[in-house]
Amino acid sequence: MESQNTSPSKNPTDTSTSEISELAPIKTSQRITVMDLLRGFALIGILLMNIEWFNRPISELLSFDFTETGSNFASSWLVMVFVQGKFYKLFALLFGMGFAVMLLRAEEVGRPFKAWFSRRMLVLYIIGLAHMAFFWGGDILHDYAVAGMMLLGVVLLMRTKRLAKRNRPAVFAKIGFFMMIFPLSISILVGTIFGATSDQNDLKEMWVEEVQVAEVTNRMLELAKADGSFELSKQQYEELNKFDEEMVAVDEGEVTNSDAVNNIESDLMLDSEVQTQESDIEVNDSIELTTDEKALNKFEGKQKQAYRYEREKEALKSESYWEVTKYRWEYAVKNLPNSLFFGLGIVLPLFLVGYWLVASGRMRNIDEHHAFFKVMAVGGMSLGIVLSVGPAMILMHPAGQDSMVINSVANSMFYIGQLVLCAGYLGTFALLSLKPRFQTWFGWLSPLGKMALTNYIMHSVILSTIFYGYGFNQFGEIPRSEQMLMVVAIIAAQAIVSSLWLKVFNYGPLEWLWRCATYMKLQPLRKTA
Repeated sequence: MESQNTSPSKNPTDTSTSEISELAPIKTSQRITVMDLLRGFALIGILLMNIEWFNRPISELLSFDFTETGSNFASSWLVMVFVQGKFYKLFALLFGMGFAVMLLRAEEVGRPFKAWFSRRMLVLYIIGLAHMAFFWGGDILHDYAVAGMMLLGVVLLMRTKRLAKRNRPAVFAKIGFFMMIFPLSISILVGTIFGATSDQNDLKEMWVEEVQVAEVTNRMLELAKADGSFELSKQQYEELNKFDEEMVAVDEGEVTNSDAVNNIESDLMLDSEVQTQESDIEVNDSIELTTDEKALNKFEGKQKQAYRYEREKEALKSESYWEVTKYRWEYAVKNLPNSLFFGLGIVLPLFLVGYWLVASGRMRNIDEHHAFFKVMAVGGMSLGIVLSVGPAMILMHPAGQDSMVINSVANSMFYIGQLVLCAGYLGTFALLSLKPRFQTWFGWLSPLGKMALTNYIMHSVILSTIFYGYGFNQFGEIPRSEQMLMVVAIIAAQAIVSSLWLKVFNYGPLEWLWRCATYMKLQPLRKTA
């Protein structure tokens, strides 16, 4: 039976200046212990994933490095299967759970919540922006802050007179699951229509063309790298971008006589002659031209990607901290609008499900919901691994790289696998928390989780110092397998330091600053006897 939302005598979402002083951080006795352990566990996964993007350009985020071999390839593949996309989702679930804990506590004592939580998200957003500018461009805190305000908006909306009758934990879960399933349903619908209208001959024709495009692209890459014309200057990069805009105008029926268009058309004709001489495959002129156009687009895409990579590498390897910070800030400003889409489409649904897990009593009474978590653990782990390993193998295959259809299907399956395996991790931890020796086995994760914000930011402080030019300048130098050893060392050190710190202090340093700014008064940092 899910707990029903009961309105206390004082609405906690109302704010009163005279009551703000009554707010206080959650006491240790009121914490859900398994949540701290899960935060510590999620922190390990986050570091396993993020460390690669201190050593590689963040402009290539989530792309697999196919140049790796041996233990480096194995490390990347295992992280892709068991870590990629799973742990930031787990953190998002935990964020939603934490929101529910704070809201329910405010309801129990009749204290204001709306203004307090808004300040909390504002401070988190500022911390995230500072993190992006001063340490690392891959920050997710500002995304969580944006999605956190969306979550508050949903809660307030559900408390309006029109929707008050539906203000139950289960409704939040339904909204969250619907938001997750809807885009996947669109993908399934598109796939169904495509499958029903594309017979074997259509697929073969598409595959032949895709293979031809890949062959022509690879030949263009070989020739360009051999004669030194692959690398773009800044002017060439800007001209290519301008050309892309002009080609859009051409596609829309507008006439253009630009030199860029004419030069590319000449290149297409020359490449067509080379292909005719070197290939035994006979195709008609229209197909050949289409193949050349697609190959040229892929080639130019790789040129522009390489240009961005070199620019980022040059910036991050600079010995000037100011130059690196300036580059990171430009990157941050450019990508800030993405927070709205990422927050709404990916993070908010997970927040809502996390809210439901606590508000429904499941996370607070795991033993009473043993069957529920057993389904999550067994089903999530088994199905999640299948939906992660299978698509990963497809994406590693050359066909998965060259075929748009195969790549799209594999990526969709892989995303579903991320959600399912994330649920498996959560369910497994919940069941393990019922074991007598659970605290003995996993207790060391709790200090990591209680200081998750400090430890997360410290990852960037440590790794930016190691990899970037103003530090030890190891960008692009440390192989993936050695990065795994670095993760072990960093987590071990943080587990020890966090444990020692929390024996003396109530909060981690950044957690304390966050609380002070949120409550607008100094919080006691040192523990009292």
